[in-house]
Amino acid sequence: MMNGMEGMQNFGKENMDIAMRSADAVGKALQAIATEAADYSKRSLDAGTSAWEKLLAAQSLDRAFEVQSEFVRSAYEEYVGQVAKVSEIFTDMAKGAYQPYEAFLGRLGK
Repeated sequence: MMNGMEGMQNFGKENMDIAMRSADAVGKALQAIATEAADYSKRSLDAGTSAWEKLLAAQSLDRAFEVQSEFVRSAYEEYVGQVAKVSEIFTDMAKGAYQPYEAFLGRLGK
């Protein structure tokens, strides 16, 4: 009887350890996403401010269109790069959250 109870306790402890490692991986990834979002927001604001200043200083309509086109192109490229970074963080988060369960589930399947 004691061996069965001890086995259940060990099983519960192992499950809790796995869940904590998985939650840790998710927490770190969410922190990285928040940092990326804050950095991206700052860069976007700075780029918008710079573009606005250049637009106000434009001497001709052609130059204003050129400034606007440059801003839109760079904003798009920055956005696509940011999406790729965040996608990579989410992929790593999923792998990190699953990894603690991988060995455990493999043992249960045998």
